[in-house]
Amino acid sequence: MSTRYPLPELADLPDDIRQRILEVQARAGFVPNVFLMFARRPAEWRAFFAYHDALMMPETVGRPSNLTKGEREMIVVATSAANQCLYCVVAHGAILRVYEKKPLIADQVAVNYRKADITPRQRAILDFAMKVCQRSHEVDDADFAALHAHGLDDEDIWDIAAITAFFGLSNRMASFSGMVPNPEFYLIGRLPKGQ
Repeated sequence: MSTRYPLPELADLPDDIRQRILEVQARAGFVPNVFLMFARRPAEWRAFFAYHDALMMPETVGRPSNLTKGEREMIVVATSAANQCLYCVVAHGAILRVYEKKPLIADQVAVNYRKADITPRQRAILDFAMKVCQRSHEVDDADFAALHAHGLDDEDIWDIAAITAFFGLSNRMASFSGMVPNPEFYLIGRLPKGQ
């Protein structure tokens, strides 16, 4: 749902986009609003989700990553909170809770990751992501050295920066368009399955 732009009807979308959305709906039980919002412009939808998948699911493009799925989602939640993007904090917070199996983690990371129940490595990842998010022009060799000390290599650092930058775009598109989080996201990963 969006408060500024009407969402297209699923039946009106190109076959490839409709098929992907139906697959997401079958897995999640609902259609996340971001899928329909970007489908207003099919070429942009395809580009957006191709880059999203390459970053967030690198194995789908044959690329290994030393970042866990949870760490990638932590980056999204922390930087989306800094960008004040409600949609991405809520949606990716749900995914983060599921991957980390911690019902409180997304709230902690969104409000103050420095006090969150995360590892020193994850704190270093988020320190760097926040610097890229807010002061990328200040990134220097010392930032790389701090991450190298936690076993991260230059490709991992690229991943952190690329995820941060990509979701900077996503945050701004969600915010300006008035995209609201699906209600389903709020409870995902908070309660044991079946409750």
